[in-house]
Amino acid sequence: MKLHDISVVVPVYNEEKGIPELFDRLRTTVEKVSRDAEFIFVNDASTDGSLSIIRQLAETDKRVRFISFSRNFGHQVAVTAGLEHSRGKAVVIIDGDLQDPPELIPELYATYQKGFKVVYAKRRSRAGESWFKKSTARVFYRLLKRLTHVHIPIDTGDFRLIDRQIVEQLSLMPEPNKFLRGQIAWMGFRQTFVEFDRDARKYGTTGYPIKKMLRFAFDGITAFSDVPLKFATAAGFLVSAMALLVIVYALFSHFVLNHTITGWTSLIVSSMFIGGIQLFAIGIIGEYIGRINQTVRKRPLYIVEEQNTGQETNDEGTGAGSAGNESNPYD
Repeated sequence: MKLHDISVVVPVYNEEKGIPELFDRLRTTVEKVSRDAEFIFVNDASTDGSLSIIRQLAETDKRVRFISFSRNFGHQVAVTAGLEHSRGKAVVIIDGDLQDPPELIPELYATYQKGFKVVYAKRRSRAGESWFKKSTARVFYRLLKRLTHVHIPIDTGDFRLIDRQIVEQLSLMPEPNKFLRGQIAWMGFRQTFVEFDRDARKYGTTGYPIKKMLRFAFDGITAFSDVPLKFATAAGFLVSAMALLVIVYALFSHFVLNHTITGWTSLIVSSMFIGGIQLFAIGIIGEYIGRINQTVRKRPLYIVEEQNTGQETNDEGTGAGSAGNESNPYD
Protein backbone atom coordinates (compact mmCIF):
# COMPACT_ATOMS: atom_id res chain seq x y z
CA MET A 1 0.00 0.00 0.00
CA LYS A 2 1.40 3.36 -1.05
CA LEU A 3 1.44 5.81 1.82
CA HIS A 4 0.64 9.49 1.57
CA ASP A 5 2.77 12.05 3.34
CA ILE A 6 -0.14 13.05 5.56
CA SER A 7 -3.72 12.02 6.31
CA VAL A 8 -6.32 14.18 8.03
CA VAL A 9 -9.12 12.37 9.90
CA VAL A 10 -12.24 14.43 10.59
CA PRO A 11 -15.13 12.93 12.63
CA VAL A 12 -18.38 14.66 11.72
CA TYR A 13 -21.78 14.81 13.39
CA ASN A 14 -24.27 17.45 12.23
CA GLU A 15 -21.70 19.97 11.04
CA GLU A 16 -23.18 20.86 7.64
CA LYS A 17 -22.69 24.61 8.07
CA GLY A 18 -19.03 24.36 8.94
CA ILE A 19 -17.79 21.60 6.62
CA PRO A 20 -17.13 23.80 3.53
CA GLU A 21 -15.14 26.34 5.53
CA LEU A 22 -13.31 23.59 7.39
CA PHE A 23 -12.26 21.87 4.18
CA ASP A 24 -11.10 25.11 2.56
CA ARG A 25 -8.93 25.86 5.57
CA LEU A 26 -7.67 22.28 5.77
CA ARG A 27 -6.77 22.15 2.10
CA THR A 28 -4.96 25.50 2.18
CA THR A 29 -3.07 24.58 5.34
CA VAL A 30 -2.14 20.99 4.51
CA GLU A 31 -0.84 21.98 1.07
CA LYS A 32 1.79 24.04 2.88
CA VAL A 33 3.05 20.75 4.28
CA SER A 34 2.56 18.46 1.27
CA ARG A 35 0.24 18.03 -1.70
CA ASP A 36 0.47 14.28 -1.24
CA ALA A 37 -2.34 14.22 1.29
CA GLU A 38 -5.74 12.72 1.90
CA PHE A 39 -8.76 13.95 3.85
CA ILE A 40 -10.95 11.34 5.53
CA PHE A 41 -14.36 12.48 6.75
CA VAL A 42 -16.20 10.04 9.02
CA ASN A 43 -19.92 10.74 9.13
CA ASP A 44 -21.31 9.50 12.44
CA ALA A 45 -24.87 9.14 11.10
CA SER A 46 -25.53 12.89 10.95
CA THR A 47 -29.20 13.87 10.74
CA ASP A 48 -28.55 17.05 8.73
CA GLY A 49 -26.98 17.50 5.30
CA SER A 50 -23.41 16.74 6.36
CA LEU A 51 -23.13 13.59 4.25
CA SER A 52 -24.37 15.31 1.09
CA ILE A 53 -21.77 18.05 1.49
CA ILE A 54 -19.03 15.49 2.06
CA ARG A 55 -20.10 13.63 -1.10
CA GLN A 56 -19.84 16.88 -3.06
CA LEU A 57 -16.34 17.49 -1.72
CA ALA A 58 -15.33 13.96 -2.75
CA GLU A 59 -16.59 14.60 -6.28
CA THR A 60 -14.60 17.81 -6.64
CA ASP A 61 -11.40 16.70 -4.92
CA LYS A 62 -10.16 13.12 -5.31
CA ARG A 63 -8.15 13.43 -2.13
CA VAL A 64 -11.38 13.45 -0.12
CA ARG A 65 -12.48 10.08 1.17
CA PHE A 66 -15.40 9.38 3.46
CA ILE A 67 -17.01 6.75 5.63
CA SER A 68 -20.63 6.92 6.73
CA PHE A 69 -21.93 4.84 9.63
CA SER A 70 -25.25 2.98 9.70
CA ARG A 71 -26.07 4.69 13.01
CA ASN A 72 -24.46 6.97 15.54
CA PHE A 73 -21.58 5.13 17.20
CA GLY A 74 -19.88 8.05 18.92
CA HIS A 75 -16.86 10.27 18.51
CA GLN A 76 -14.19 7.74 19.52
CA VAL A 77 -15.59 5.19 17.07
CA ALA A 78 -15.51 7.73 14.27
CA VAL A 79 -11.91 8.70 14.98
CA THR A 80 -10.80 5.07 15.14
CA ALA A 81 -12.57 4.19 11.89
CA GLY A 82 -10.81 7.10 10.20
CA LEU A 83 -7.46 5.94 11.54
CA GLU A 84 -8.09 2.42 10.31
CA HIS A 85 -8.77 3.64 6.78
CA SER A 86 -5.97 6.20 6.72
CA ARG A 87 -2.94 5.73 4.49
CA GLY A 88 -0.66 8.48 5.67
CA LYS A 89 2.83 8.32 7.12
CA ALA A 90 1.56 10.95 9.55
CA VAL A 91 -2.08 11.30 10.58
CA VAL A 92 -3.79 14.39 11.97
CA ILE A 93 -6.96 14.04 14.04
CA ILE A 94 -9.14 17.15 14.10
CA ASP A 95 -12.81 17.67 14.97
CA GLY A 96 -15.25 19.09 12.45
CA ASP A 97 -16.63 21.91 14.58
CA LEU A 98 -13.93 24.50 13.71
CA GLN A 99 -12.88 24.89 17.34
CA ASP A 100 -9.48 23.36 16.62
CA PRO A 101 -7.65 25.58 14.08
CA PRO A 102 -6.38 23.75 10.96
CA GLU A 103 -3.71 26.46 10.70
CA LEU A 104 -1.84 24.70 13.53
CA ILE A 105 -1.13 21.64 11.37
CA PRO A 106 2.13 22.94 9.81
CA GLU A 107 3.54 23.56 13.28
CA LEU A 108 2.45 20.09 14.40
CA TYR A 109 4.10 18.57 11.33
CA ALA A 110 7.31 20.57 11.74
CA THR A 111 7.59 19.37 15.34
CA TYR A 112 6.86 15.81 14.23
CA GLN A 113 9.76 15.95 11.79
CA LYS A 114 12.10 16.50 14.72
CA GLY A 115 11.66 12.86 15.64
CA PHE A 116 8.52 12.83 17.78
CA LYS A 117 5.94 10.10 17.29
CA VAL A 118 3.08 12.12 18.79
CA VAL A 119 2.56 15.88 18.75
CA TYR A 120 -0.62 16.88 20.54
CA ALA A 121 -2.24 20.28 20.70
CA LYS A 122 -2.44 21.66 24.24
CA ARG A 123 -4.95 24.41 24.98
CA ARG A 124 -3.89 27.67 26.56
CA SER A 125 -7.47 28.92 26.58
CA ARG A 126 -10.95 27.72 25.61
CA ALA A 127 -13.14 30.45 24.13
CA GLY A 128 -16.92 30.34 24.10
CA GLU A 129 -17.33 27.61 26.71
CA SER A 130 -19.30 27.83 29.92
CA TRP A 131 -17.77 28.01 33.37
CA PHE A 132 -19.32 24.62 34.13
CA LYS A 133 -17.74 22.95 31.06
CA LYS A 134 -14.31 24.40 31.79
CA SER A 135 -14.50 23.51 35.48
CA THR A 136 -15.62 19.92 34.95
CA ALA A 137 -12.98 19.40 32.25
CA ARG A 138 -10.30 20.78 34.55
CA VAL A 139 -11.39 18.50 37.41
CA PHE A 140 -11.63 15.49 35.10
CA TYR A 141 -8.13 15.82 33.67
CA ARG A 142 -6.51 16.33 37.06
CA LEU A 143 -8.48 13.54 38.69
CA LEU A 144 -7.52 11.20 35.87
CA LYS A 145 -3.87 12.14 36.30
CA ARG A 146 -4.00 11.25 39.99
CA LEU A 147 -5.89 7.99 39.55
CA THR A 148 -3.96 6.47 36.66
CA HIS A 149 -0.40 5.23 36.37
CA VAL A 150 -0.20 6.56 32.80
CA HIS A 151 0.84 10.15 32.23
CA ILE A 152 -2.09 11.46 30.20
CA PRO A 153 -1.46 15.09 29.19
CA ILE A 154 -3.92 17.51 30.75
CA ASP A 155 -5.85 20.17 28.83
CA THR A 156 -5.66 18.22 25.59
CA GLY A 157 -8.21 16.60 23.35
CA ASP A 158 -7.84 14.35 20.34
CA PHE A 159 -6.46 17.16 18.14
CA ARG A 160 -2.97 15.87 17.42
CA LEU A 161 -0.59 14.44 14.83
CA ILE A 162 0.51 10.84 15.21
CA ASP A 163 3.02 8.68 13.38
CA ARG A 164 2.02 5.66 11.32
CA GLN A 165 3.51 3.40 13.97
CA ILE A 166 1.03 4.76 16.52
CA VAL A 167 -1.87 4.06 14.15
CA GLU A 168 -0.73 0.47 13.72
CA GLN A 169 -0.39 -0.04 17.47
CA LEU A 170 -3.89 1.34 18.07
CA SER A 171 -5.25 -1.31 15.71
CA LEU A 172 -3.89 -3.96 18.11
CA MET A 173 -5.98 -2.64 21.01
CA PRO A 174 -9.41 -4.26 20.63
CA GLU A 175 -11.12 -3.00 23.79
CA PRO A 176 -14.55 -1.55 22.93
CA ASN A 177 -14.52 1.32 25.45
CA LYS A 178 -11.91 3.39 23.68
CA PHE A 179 -10.16 6.31 25.32
CA LEU A 180 -7.77 7.21 22.52
CA ARG A 181 -5.74 9.92 24.20
CA GLY A 182 -5.08 7.55 27.09
CA GLN A 183 -4.11 4.68 24.81
CA ILE A 184 -1.71 6.88 22.88
CA ALA A 185 -0.13 8.12 26.10
CA TRP A 186 0.16 4.54 27.37
CA MET A 187 2.30 3.54 24.37
CA GLY A 188 5.16 5.80 25.32
CA PHE A 189 7.44 6.80 22.44
CA ARG A 190 8.62 10.39 22.09
CA GLN A 191 5.69 12.73 22.63
CA THR A 192 5.47 16.51 22.89
CA PHE A 193 2.95 19.30 22.51
CA VAL A 194 2.23 22.56 20.74
CA GLU A 195 0.14 25.16 22.55
CA PHE A 196 -2.80 26.99 20.99
CA ASP A 197 -5.90 28.99 21.87
CA ARG A 198 -9.07 27.08 21.15
CA ASP A 199 -11.77 28.96 19.26
CA ALA A 200 -15.43 29.10 20.18
CA ARG A 201 -17.84 26.90 18.27
CA LYS A 202 -18.77 28.83 15.14
CA TYR A 203 -21.89 26.94 14.09
CA GLY A 204 -24.51 25.03 16.03
CA THR A 205 -24.28 23.83 19.61
CA THR A 206 -22.56 20.96 21.32
CA GLY A 207 -24.65 17.83 21.84
CA TYR A 208 -23.05 16.41 24.96
CA PRO A 209 -25.26 16.30 28.08
CA ILE A 210 -23.95 15.68 31.57
CA LYS A 211 -24.76 11.98 31.26
CA LYS A 212 -22.36 11.54 28.34
CA MET A 213 -19.73 13.64 30.06
CA LEU A 214 -19.85 11.38 33.10
CA ARG A 215 -19.77 8.24 30.96
CA PHE A 216 -16.75 9.46 29.04
CA ALA A 217 -14.98 10.32 32.29
CA PHE A 218 -15.72 6.91 33.76
CA ASP A 219 -14.51 5.19 30.59
CA GLY A 220 -11.20 7.00 30.91
CA ILE A 221 -10.80 6.10 34.58
CA THR A 222 -11.78 2.43 34.29
CA ALA A 223 -9.62 1.95 31.19
CA PHE A 224 -6.43 3.01 32.93
CA SER A 225 -6.98 2.66 36.66
CA ASP A 226 -8.09 0.06 39.21
CA VAL A 227 -8.36 2.69 41.95
CA PRO A 228 -12.19 2.46 42.06
CA LEU A 229 -11.91 -1.28 42.80
CA LYS A 230 -9.32 -0.61 45.49
CA PHE A 231 -11.58 2.05 46.95
CA ALA A 232 -14.48 -0.42 47.10
CA THR A 233 -12.22 -2.92 48.88
CA ALA A 234 -10.98 -0.33 51.35
CA ALA A 235 -14.52 0.86 52.04
CA GLY A 236 -15.58 -2.74 52.67
CA PHE A 237 -12.78 -3.24 55.20
CA LEU A 238 -13.58 0.05 56.91
CA VAL A 239 -17.29 -0.66 57.26
CA SER A 240 -16.57 -4.21 58.45
CA ALA A 241 -14.21 -2.85 61.11
CA MET A 242 -16.83 -0.33 62.26
CA ALA A 243 -19.49 -3.05 62.38
CA LEU A 244 -17.16 -5.29 64.41
CA LEU A 245 -16.58 -2.52 66.97
CA VAL A 246 -20.34 -1.97 67.28
CA ILE A 247 -20.89 -5.70 67.83
CA VAL A 248 -18.18 -5.90 70.49
CA TYR A 249 -19.63 -2.87 72.25
CA ALA A 250 -23.14 -4.34 72.13
CA LEU A 251 -21.98 -7.67 73.60
CA PHE A 252 -19.91 -5.93 76.28
CA SER A 253 -22.87 -3.75 77.28
CA HIS A 254 -25.24 -6.73 77.43
CA PHE A 255 -23.09 -9.24 79.33
CA VAL A 256 -20.81 -7.01 81.40
CA LEU A 257 -22.73 -3.79 81.98
CA ASN A 258 -26.12 -5.55 82.02
CA HIS A 259 -27.43 -2.85 79.69
CA THR A 260 -29.00 -3.96 76.44
CA ILE A 261 -28.62 -1.40 73.63
CA THR A 262 -31.98 -0.50 72.17
CA GLY A 263 -32.98 1.83 69.42
CA TRP A 264 -34.74 1.31 66.11
CA THR A 265 -33.11 4.44 64.64
CA SER A 266 -29.55 3.31 65.20
CA LEU A 267 -30.36 -0.11 63.73
CA ILE A 268 -31.89 1.35 60.59
CA VAL A 269 -29.10 3.91 60.11
CA SER A 270 -26.37 1.30 60.43
CA SER A 271 -28.20 -1.12 58.10
CA MET A 272 -28.75 1.54 55.46
CA PHE A 273 -25.14 2.67 55.68
CA ILE A 274 -23.75 -0.82 55.27
CA GLY A 275 -26.24 -1.59 52.50
CA GLY A 276 -25.28 1.59 50.67
CA ILE A 277 -21.59 0.74 50.79
CA GLN A 278 -22.34 -2.75 49.48
CA LEU A 279 -24.41 -1.47 46.58
CA PHE A 280 -21.76 1.12 45.73
CA ALA A 281 -19.04 -1.53 45.68
CA ILE A 282 -21.19 -3.88 43.59
CA GLY A 283 -21.85 -1.03 41.16
CA ILE A 284 -18.14 -0.38 40.67
CA ILE A 285 -17.41 -4.06 40.18
CA GLY A 286 -20.33 -4.25 37.75
CA GLU A 287 -18.86 -1.47 35.62
CA TYR A 288 -15.62 -3.39 35.20
CA ILE A 289 -17.45 -6.67 34.53
CA GLY A 290 -19.63 -4.92 31.96
CA ARG A 291 -16.55 -3.79 30.08
CA ILE A 292 -15.16 -7.32 30.15
CA ASN A 293 -18.47 -8.59 28.78
CA GLN A 294 -18.40 -6.08 25.92
CA THR A 295 -14.87 -7.15 25.03
CA VAL A 296 -15.45 -10.91 25.00
CA ARG A 297 -18.58 -10.64 22.82
CA LYS A 298 -16.39 -9.38 19.95
CA ARG A 299 -19.24 -7.70 18.15
CA PRO A 300 -18.44 -5.34 15.28
CA LEU A 301 -17.98 -1.97 16.93
CA TYR A 302 -19.21 0.04 13.97
CA ILE A 303 -20.96 -0.69 10.70
CA VAL A 304 -20.26 1.25 7.52
CA GLU A 305 -23.28 2.06 5.38
CA GLU A 306 -21.44 3.97 2.65
CA GLN A 307 -17.82 4.73 1.83
CA ASN A 308 -15.46 5.66 -0.99
CA THR A 309 -12.24 4.63 0.70
CA GLY A 310 -11.41 2.00 -1.87
CA GLN A 311 -10.45 -0.56 0.77
CA GLU A 312 -11.72 -4.11 0.76
CA THR A 313 -13.71 -4.41 3.97
CA ASN A 314 -16.76 -6.17 5.32
CA ASP A 315 -18.28 -2.76 5.98
CA GLU A 316 -17.83 -3.21 9.67
CA GLY A 317 -15.26 -2.53 12.36
CA THR A 318 -13.88 -5.69 13.88
CA GLY A 319 -12.57 -5.96 17.38
CA ALA A 320 -9.02 -6.27 16.11
CA GLY A 321 -8.84 -3.23 13.93
CA SER A 322 -11.77 -0.92 14.50
CA ALA A 323 -12.93 0.03 17.91
CA GLY A 324 -14.36 2.86 19.86
CA ASN A 325 -17.15 4.06 22.08
CA GLU A 326 -18.87 7.11 23.48
CA SER A 327 -18.57 10.70 22.59
CA ASN A 328 -15.93 13.22 23.46
CA PRO A 329 -17.41 15.78 25.80
CA TYR A 330 -14.12 16.81 27.42
CA ASP A 331 -12.54 17.69 24.11
